[in-house]
Amino acid sequence: MGFPGVWMTESESMIYRVVPKCACSTIGQIMFYSDQGRFFDGDIHDSTDGMHKWAQDGSHDAIERAVHAREAVTFTCVRNPYARLLSSFFDKIAGIQRNGKRYRGNLVPQLVQRYGIDVGSPDNGFEFDQIASFRRFLLFARDTIRFRKPMEPDIHWSAMSGHISTFIVNGGRYDQIFFTEAFNDGMQKVLDEAETPVHLDLAQVPRFNESEGHGPKRAHKVSDYFDDLSRHLIWEIYKDDFQLFKYDFDNPDNKMPLGEVDLDEVHAKLGR
Repeated sequence: MGFPGVWMTESESMIYRVVPKCACSTIGQIMFYSDQGRFFDGDIHDSTDGMHKWAQDGSHDAIERAVHAREAVTFTCVRNPYARLLSSFFDKIAGIQRNGKRYRGNLVPQLVQRYGIDVGSPDNGFEFDQIASFRRFLLFARDTIRFRKPMEPDIHWSAMSGHISTFIVNGGRYDQIFFTEAFNDGMQKVLDEAETPVHLDLAQVPRFNESEGHGPKRAHKVSDYFDDLSRHLIWEIYKDDFQLFKYDFDNPDNKMPLGEVDLDEVHAKLGR
């Protein structure tokens, strides 16, 4: 299976397991800069040189060698499951993508037909009932994850623990797992441990939010989107994410974790 979703600097100073909707654009740009002395001109997901990616066949040997040597700083980043799922909805379902089209072509029309999800359009200023549509999307997301119908689960709303586990079960080990909500603190610890060719001042790094400005803004506080059924569904889908990464299930408006990640626990539970 290898190491899907893994990015690595060409200098082999850092190895990162991408978790979608968890600051991956900013992390990728930081890694790119730490080798090249410049940010990638465009969306870092589109880069084909300047950084190793498992999706590029020519990077497989270098990544495998570095993972097993355990000399690079190996890390990933997580996010509150409530906020992450809302971000996925507003970006991938309600938003317009960089190419000017809806995500995955006919996905949104299918959701409208099968689940009654209304996401408005740029023509009407993305006016729609955000709460009702999000709750219907949550039913769809649950169906894809639990039953793999009407499609396979998408990486943007699949559980973080699932992404993170593939690295462990194939022989990798994380040195650090940090929180999107405390990004600078966590990313700085990674940089402090990594031997990078180029020094980088995190305070001067912009946030590379590639989904910003392409769809509607969230109009309500997080808890307004989650009634009792919604919270039951999100626990069903993301129980491991809440427990392993110490997020507050009882208060959707508390975006901060309740404690630090226990790396030994993560490796033990996700490495089975």
